Parts: sequence; C-alpha cells; structure tokens
Amino acid sequence: MNIPGHKPYFSGKEKAYVLDALERGSISGDGYYTEQVSAFIENFFGVRKVLMTTSGTHALEMAAILSGLESGDEVIMPSFAFSSTANAVILRGAKPVFAEVKADDLNIDPDDIERKLTKKTKVIIPVHYAGVACEMDKIIAIAQRFHLKVIEDAAQGVNAKYKGQYLGTFADFGCYSFHGTKNYTCGEGGALLINQDKPVTIDQAEAIRQKGTNRSRFLRGDINQYNWVDTGSSYSPSDLLMAVLLAQFEDMQEIKKKRKAVYRVYQSVFKPYEKRGILRSMRIPEECDPNYHLFWVLFDNEEMRDCVLAALNQRGVAASFHYLPLHSSPMGKKMGYQPHDLPVTEKSAKCLLRLPLFGGMTETEIDYTVQCVETVIGAL
Repeated sequence: MNIPGHKPYFSGKEKAYVLDALERGSISGDGYYTEQVSAFIENFFGVRKVLMTTSGTHALEMAAILSGLESGDEVIMPSFAFSSTANAVILRGAKPVFAEVKADDLNIDPDDIERKLTKKTKVIIPVHYAGVACEMDKIIAIAQRFHLKVIEDAAQGVNAKYKGQYLGTFADFGCYSFHGTKNYTCGEGGALLINQDKPVTIDQAEAIRQKGTNRSRFLRGDINQYNWVDTGSSYSPSDLLMAVLLAQFEDMQEIKKKRKAVYRVYQSVFKPYEKRGILRSMRIPEECDPNYHLFWVLFDNEEMRDCVLAALNQRGVAASFHYLPLHSSPMGKKMGYQPHDLPVTEKSAKCLLRLPLFGGMTETEIDYTVQCVETVIGAL
C-alpha cells in the first residue's frame, strides 16, 4: 500500500462550481467566485479587507511592498520557514534577519526577536508553523513598542486561532496560501489580509494587484475608465480557481474535523515512544486552536530520524522531513550565516519527521500507517 503525504479533500461541489464559472463566461480575475470567496474570508475570519492572489508567495510580496520595505531595511523572521518568506523581503532590497525558534512548537521565539532588533529593523514576519499559532500577543507588543510593522505568514494557518482570534488577523497584513499541500486548496492561490483601517493602504494594494492600475475602482463603478497609477504586477487569480476554493470553504469545518481525527490517532500512537525517550511529539499550547495542518515528531538525533524515514518510505508511507533552514542554505551562507548561528533551528530540522495527514485519509490508510510506525519505531 502507498500512503501519500498529502492529498486534497474534495466534497464534489468543486466540479459543479467550476462548470458554473465556465457558464458565467468570466474566468479571469475578480469574477463572481472571487467576490464570494473574498466575502467569505472577510465575514468569517473578521478581516477589514481581503484581496485574493495567485499564491501565498504573491500575498507576501504584496505585504512587503505595502510595508514600505526599502534597501537597507531589516526584517526579522524565523529561519525555519519556506524561501518565499525571505524572497519577499530580498526582492525589496531589504535583509532577512533570522531568529531562533522555540523547541516546543518550532515557532519564532519572541525573546530572540528582541535580541535581533537594530535601528534598521522595520518589519517582523512570524510564521505559524504546522497551523499552530506563534505567540502573537508578545510579538505585537514588541512591534508596537518599537514602531514596527508585522506581516503574518499564515500560509499554514487558515482556520486556526490564537486566544480565540483567527490567525492572519493580528498583524498589519496576513498572508494565506491555498496551494495543493494546504488544508483548503484550489491548487494554486493565496490571499492578502489587510487589517489596517486605512483606505489609502487598500487603494495602494488594489493597484499593486492590478498591474499598477486603478482597475478595481473601475470594476466597482467608482470611475468610468482606469489608468496606470502605481507600480504593480498581475496578482489576481482566475475565477475558476476561486470556484474550487469556495467549495472548500463551505466544507471548511468538516475538513478540519477529519484532519483532527487523524492527528488524535497519531498523538495516541506516539505516546509510548515518547515515554521511552525515543522521540518528542508536537504539542499544542492551550491558547492555540490549530487547523491540524501537520503532525510531526522530533527524534534525539538525525541518524535515528533518517533510519525511521527510510524504513517508512520503503513500506510505502510517505513520511518526510520538512524545511531545510534558510540560514544554512546556499543563499543563507551567501548572506554570511553559519549553521551554528541557530542551534535549536538546526537540530530541529535534522531530527524532525512528518507523518501523512490529509482530510480524506481512510481508516485503512490510517491503520496501515500506524502499523508501519509501530513496526519500525517499536524495533528501535
């Protein structure tokens, strides 16, 4: 049996909505389904303004522009993240400053954020790893004290909460991803959440998203023609993608429920091995309501992790590691970083193992995965 690491969950409405979008005859950006999805996010999550994008990467790039990043600015972010987070900063001529993560949840350490502050610091980008929230109250307090902007990389955090508030809604800007690996997907897509109550910011964001034009105002009927008013690019997704995404959102809680059930099984299975000191399972802080995006464990050393990973893969279970730290990557080394600069991040990346987890995972698939885990890890 082969168990994939992830697989999209489809209810069946996706096909009907795509066909409807085709029949409506408007499949480019900002059609009927884009409006429906934007309204859903704004109303359900409580967001001032949402702009759908072609990817989470593009949402991050727009947030970097709107934050006013320039050459010489510094942005504090975790090294345990995807390259898109750092690229959004580098494309503006600014410098990523990598901070350490906490060993318990692998989210950015607020104390290390403070240690990394300089006069050049302009933005903080926390990344909500595995759909479990960073300590946003502490991070926002630091930002307010030093007059910094915050961009939430909530690519993995859609429909997760911290102290009762949805991720992506704490900071100046929030960024979602709807890539094929995410809980709620349309294959490729994203969203920029604007939490500032500033019309000028929203106007700028709309122009950036529409190739630097005021086309959004034209589509609303505010003006009778549109023109080039700012720098920008093409960040609006096809309405066909948004048709798929609307169906996903309408089944959002059911998808979360199914993922939670798989997570709970894994949590129970790994407890005995944790008591034996073989590994440490991921923990969810009490103040967090996750979306169960991932399940991970940490082994004591890289050799043990690699041994288990290879054995599970040989049995058809697509277990995997995750991020290779940005600070010790080829690009990170070009910036002057060394692996020993962030020891918690470095060790965590070398010892982490992820298990398959997706909404449509069958009992047979779960049972087989558990059987393989018990065979492989039980022999250690």
